[in-house]
Amino acid sequence: MAEHSYRNGTAVAGAGLALLAALGPTSAGAAQRNADTGPAAGPGTAVASRFVPGPCPRPPEPIEALATARCGFLEVPENRARPGGRTIRLAVAVIPATSAKPAQDPVVFMAGGPGGEVFDDIPFLVSSGLNRDRELIVMAQRGNLYDKPNLACPELDRVYATSVGLPSYAPQTERLTLDAVKQCRARLTADGTDLSAYNSTENAADFADLRTALGIKEWNVYGHSYGSNLALTYLRLHPQGIRAVAVDSIAPSQDVSLPFAWAGAREGLENLYKACAAEPACKSRFPDIERTLNEQVRKLEAQPLTLDVRPPQGGDPVKVVLDGGALVNLLVAKAIPFAEVPAAIEELGRGNPQRFARARAAGSVPSLGQSAHGLTNSVVCAEWVPDHSASDVLNAGRKAFPDWPDQVLAQAPQLAFQEQVCRVWNVPDRTATMRVAPVSSVPTLFINGTGDMKTGASWAQKTARALPRSTTVQVPGIGHWVVPQSPCAQKVLASFLARPTAPDTGCVAGLKWEPFTITPK
Repeated sequence: MAEHSYRNGTAVAGAGLALLAALGPTSAGAAQRNADTGPAAGPGTAVASRFVPGPCPRPPEPIEALATARCGFLEVPENRARPGGRTIRLAVAVIPATSAKPAQDPVVFMAGGPGGEVFDDIPFLVSSGLNRDRELIVMAQRGNLYDKPNLACPELDRVYATSVGLPSYAPQTERLTLDAVKQCRARLTADGTDLSAYNSTENAADFADLRTALGIKEWNVYGHSYGSNLALTYLRLHPQGIRAVAVDSIAPSQDVSLPFAWAGAREGLENLYKACAAEPACKSRFPDIERTLNEQVRKLEAQPLTLDVRPPQGGDPVKVVLDGGALVNLLVAKAIPFAEVPAAIEELGRGNPQRFARARAAGSVPSLGQSAHGLTNSVVCAEWVPDHSASDVLNAGRKAFPDWPDQVLAQAPQLAFQEQVCRVWNVPDRTATMRVAPVSSVPTLFINGTGDMKTGASWAQKTARALPRSTTVQVPGIGHWVVPQSPCAQKVLASFLARPTAPDTGCVAGLKWEPFTITPK
């Protein structure tokens, strides 16, 4: 979800149905041997976590990999601190390896967000080769679309779709957002959902329980964005049975906060400016993109543009308001491809806002219920927000972009009104629990893109200091979630999974970013 998460904003394929096949003598084979296939416990007395085979989810569009997957759900306590509480169900799929002789240590994937829908990520994972040499295991983090309960907030989905026609940080936009948050919270809690239990500590325990329930002695972990946060939390709290950890577009739990978002935006834009200056055609055609962007953020925040624009998905034109806040959020969300950003900024400066306006119009088509906004808010409000003030966010913005107006800088990119949202969501402060750096000798790989404006690439080096067996890789010109976008990153990840202590990173040395789009004058 573009407004409230660090998740990749690229459109993804849908998913399809497959029934659980008989499990063979692979590492996941223990799942059926150990599973209690009787009736699942519902809300009520909590039981020990268990895997229960069952049908794969039925998304609107088929995902080829699910045709041969073995599926089911993991049943876990909703709140492990409350013995006797209710249980919840988390959707699981085990996708077989394509190799005739796969390795016995599978790879488990942790999706971004928080609240990102993991089954939609499967086509990216498969096309990136994650299941070439070993089984690929995906599990929906608690509260996801195919879980019970599902913490979707269609109330918020509708507001986000409507808000493309409103100024980003106007009182009306804030009021609509907070009203939707109140409605979603009231509905979820009326069903008995304990919102405080939807956090990274419980998420990590769920994955630890999944490994045990599937009878897997040792596995590898791959997480991107919030999934990197979760993977390192899992490594810190449950190191047993982890062979290797790969994290992509790192959002380290000891650092993630609303001020952190401004640092990531600055680093990504600074890398963009440097890349354009290093490419003769871009430097010649777009010599002043930083100055132009600064001017446009100020100008549009003072005098927003209102346009009727046809969404890229098709359909009738919709009302779009393009202001300084929208401009910043579109860039951070990767709504404009990295290679096109200089051209888009230059066009905007010449009075042609169409690239940005069409990207904003794309948000007018809601994906009702696809994102677990309940999980998003429970994690963000417990782990990212409580240990800083509104002035900290503004000061971080001023430090990163001193030429931008305070009205833009007072809201962290893609996290508008989050302080106010969290007062409504009202979950306990967990920052002291999460502001702990992982320390481990487990081999760890960091993959980051220099074009990432959400999670700056430099955070990998900082986090790696406490992980002595770590390898860091930066891929030029790639934005958020690197592996699906970079064949070289895919090779590095495959090599790391094969030899965690000695991955082959040779392909990185000669990498260049995709040439920038050069438009005629």
